[in-house]
Amino acid sequence: MQWVGLIVRFVVSALVLIVVSWLSPGFVLRGGFVGALIAAVVIAVLGYIAEALLGNRVSPQSRGLVGFITAAVVIYLAQFIIPGLLSVNILGALISAFVIGLIDAVVPTVLR
Repeated sequence: MQWVGLIVRFVVSALVLIVVSWLSPGFVLRGGFVGALIAAVVIAVLGYIAEALLGNRVSPQSRGLVGFITAAVVIYLAQFIIPGLLSVNILGALISAFVIGLIDAVVPTVLR
């Protein structure tokens, strides 16, 4: 059953990234839904690495300024790992981190 939850989490995250690409200037996602799934996995892995290195304070769930800035940096860095699928400028990363935070508050993507 845990695999189903993980799959649902990445599908929801991919849909959130598609919505963010429509709403946020400076955030371009290519490759359709498959590209969004790949981007969601890369962002999740980078977020996990940042959380492992810097501790739980940087987690987006902390909803603080440090978590917000860390989410923006993770989104910005993801474009260098998947350059053909994601293109983000600094303003786009900040806006998308804010929009993702808002959507995550309504539709949580964390496995409980």
